[in-house]
Amino acid sequence: MSQYDIAEAKAQLSELTRRALAGEEVIIARDNTPLVRLIPLQAPRRPRQPGSGKGQLLWMAPDFDAIPDGFEDYV
Repeated sequence: MSQYDIAEAKAQLSELTRRALAGEEVIIARDNTPLVRLIPLQAPRRPRQPGSGKGQLLWMAPDFDAIPDGFEDYV
């Protein structure tokens, strides 16, 4: 964890952004009081496409469709 004063953070914003993107926790403080934590945004997700997982299932239990014991009344 690195802590920087506001004035110092303003002067080194691009460097602090690079560090935050690399996974380092960057704290910006005023008068030694932490105010802000600089973290990267999550990348936007792509919409899910039907069939995109085709061929990724490697193994399925032989009794996958079997009804568990004691649940016969619920079917």
